[in-house]
Amino acid sequence: MAKVCQICGKGPLFGNNVSHAHNLSRRKWSPNLQRVRANINGTTRRIRVCAKCLKNGLVQKPAIP
Repeated sequence: MAKVCQICGKGPLFGNNVSHAHNLSRRKWSPNLQRVRANINGTTRRIRVCAKCLKNGLVQKPAIP
């Protein structure tokens, strides 16, 4: 399963760990993905969404019956 937000498309970023002696080693920053139930085209589906999309209200949650 890809570590990509299904709303905004945010994925992992790559860079370096830099020590005090300036030794470089590769590292990865992963997005804060959450599995949520959301309304998509009138149906309830489970999707992986980053926390920023959740906080900004970009995900429409299903109504509780």
